[in-house]
Amino acid sequence: MNRIKELRELYKLNQEDLANKLNVSKGLISLYEQEKRKPSLEILIKLSEIFNVSIDYLLGRTNTPNIMDKPIQIAASTKDNIDISELDSEDKKTIENLYKLMKNKKN
Repeated sequence: MNRIKELRELYKLNQEDLANKLNVSKGLISLYEQEKRKPSLEILIKLSEIFNVSIDYLLGRTNTPNIMDKPIQIAASTKDNIDISELDSEDKKTIENLYKLMKNKKN
């Protein structure tokens, strides 16, 4: 479950933050990240919702995150300015995280 740690760090969460979101212990998050314990289906579903990725991505069955959030329409050309000022902070964070995932994928 290296993906859990990768996504947790990408979202700037520490183990305790993620544990609180999942209503589990910090120690359990550590066990997931060390691959000493496998998350239940319920936890996988919650993780996929928190990080907006598919369960297959979390399990390492695909390298495509399959962002599950609402589709975001962005102009194809990077020359266009995209005004996201009307989006709420959660949607802005989703766009930022999508960008980071895509950037990391190229590296």
